[in-house]
Amino acid sequence: MPALRRAVRSVAVFEALKGLLAICAMLGLLSLLHHDLHHLAVEWMDHLGLSPHHGVAAWVLQAVDRINATPVRTLELVGSAYTAARWLEAWGLWQDKAWGEWLGVLSCGLYLPLELMHLLHSPSWQAGLVLLVNLGLIAVLALRLRQRRRA
Repeated sequence: MPALRRAVRSVAVFEALKGLLAICAMLGLLSLLHHDLHHLAVEWMDHLGLSPHHGVAAWVLQAVDRINATPVRTLELVGSAYTAARWLEAWGLWQDKAWGEWLGVLSCGLYLPLELMHLLHSPSWQAGLVLLVNLGLIAVLALRLRQRRRA
């Protein structure tokens, strides 16, 4: 199997794992339905020694409060749609379908503006790494599409 084809299959596995992680996250959230998520998040932050008023901890509390206010059906639909999209893309990539590669380029490309804005507003090695990984995924899929077109 050529190196580029193996790379595309690696992207397929990565996308499938993202879908699996989304299911786990959704089930984890649903298991906490009848709990005070804000209180649980504050306890977790206290345990880690984080101030809930600064940095990422404050952002996490805001996200938890938004999740608390979101209807359960919406959480289920968004989580299921995201999982289905990841698995559909993974299947298309694994089966060497051009539409899977296009779907991958488009789905990765949607995140680029957000990742760039985040990197510009909050520069960090983690933000840079996420951007580089995403660019790498796009490059692999674009190279495969180019190779397919030339064949």
